[in-house]
Parts: sequence; C-alpha cells; structure tokens
Amino acid sequence: MKKIEAIIKPFKLDEVKEALQNIGVEGMTVTETKGFGRQKGHTELYRGAEYVIDFLPKIKIDIIVNNSLAPKVVETIKQSAFTGKIGDGKIFVTNIEEVIRIRTGETDEDAL
Repeated sequence: MKKIEAIIKPFKLDEVKEALQNIGVEGMTVTETKGFGRQKGHTELYRGAEYVIDFLPKIKIDIIVNNSLAPKVVETIKQSAFTGKIGDGKIFVTNIEEVIRIRTGETDEDAL
C-alpha cells in the first residue's frame, strides 16, 4: 500500500477531489495548512504598513491506496492541481506497512 500526500493550492481542492473520485478513490483526509517553498511568501500592505506573509495557505490531501492504484492517483493529482504557476505544490509517495480499521478490526487492503 502507498500513502500519497499532496500539497496543493486551496482553490484546486474541489477539482482534485472530483478527479480522484472519478478514478475510484473512496476516501481522503484534507487538512488546511500553511507553508512555502520556492514561492517564499510575499509582502502585503495593511493600513499603510508593509508586512511579509512568510507562510502561504495550502491544502494537504492524504490518501492511502493499494500499490496498483498509486500511479494513477499521482497522475490524476498532477493533472487536476496543475496551474503552471509557482506554488502548484508537491506530491509525496511513501510505503505503508499496515492499516487497521478500528470499528471492524479489518487490516491492510480490507481496511481501505
């Protein structure tokens, strides 16, 4: 099994979620987060004073899928989150050793 973590722009969430549902992804966890990479934040003016916004709002999506679906999930996120501008985000793929559904005790792929 694979854990796919995607950091995307907030306004792309609905498009990414819909695209993932269309390929059979049944569940995901979404977290509002802040961060920066090469984008490095920006300066804003508030009541005549300049201040730097170091951390920009982002959305983090966590998805656990079986190994065979992982490449399709990654490609779907890449396509649906793409704007072509700096700050589009990143995707991280890691191995998952075990999954347990608390309610039923099912494990691994049965728990997905």
